[in-house]
Amino acid sequence: MSESVPVRCPDCRRSHRYTAPSYPCACGAPVTPPLDLDGVPGPAGHRAWDEEWVTVRCGHCGLRGEWPRPELGCPCGTVLLIPVAGPQASVPVHAARDAVTAAVRYLRRLGHEDVRRAEGRSPSGIGLAGRGVLARVDPSARPATPRDVECLWLAAMTESATCLYFSVGGYDEEARARADALGVPLFLLGPGGTPRPVNGPAGALDADGT
Repeated sequence: MSESVPVRCPDCRRSHRYTAPSYPCACGAPVTPPLDLDGVPGPAGHRAWDEEWVTVRCGHCGLRGEWPRPELGCPCGTVLLIPVAGPQASVPVHAARDAVTAAVRYLRRLGHEDVRRAEGRSPSGIGLAGRGVLARVDPSARPATPRDVECLWLAAMTESATCLYFSVGGYDEEARARADALGVPLFLLGPGGTPRPVNGPAGALDADGT
């Protein structure tokens, strides 16, 4: 049975009742995103393709699928994002898009709500940017090198921002040593999608963000 939650638009203060839609799983069973009853709906900001989906597990067969993020359009014109229950920093990593989504969700958990794709091309991987933060997401199986870490650090210095590196392929020993010297947090993106800190700066940041 679909869940419903009360929603109040922060712009016009109009009250609504939102009912989560159901989608058909490959097994035929209906799948409904679990709503966070304690969450506070917020207006949608910059729209990015990677952030338009949530991972939902089918209660019948256990299959995990990507479904549209719940949202409600108020007559005043404001689009409200409806919070979904469950750990939103974890999404299975099967492709580059999954790696980016996992990194964005982790950055949001740290308080960076305005994360978006960075303008321009990165020397390696995919760049993300937010207010006061830069991140590099490398979805390849190649371990990151010291040059990769240094390029991110230099870009962050230019923008007077902090930086984080997310890698699917890990890091070679020299890259870890260079990151430790520069204070760059390194995270490993495993198949489960939860960013795992692999050096001291990342461990300290992860502890502060939980």
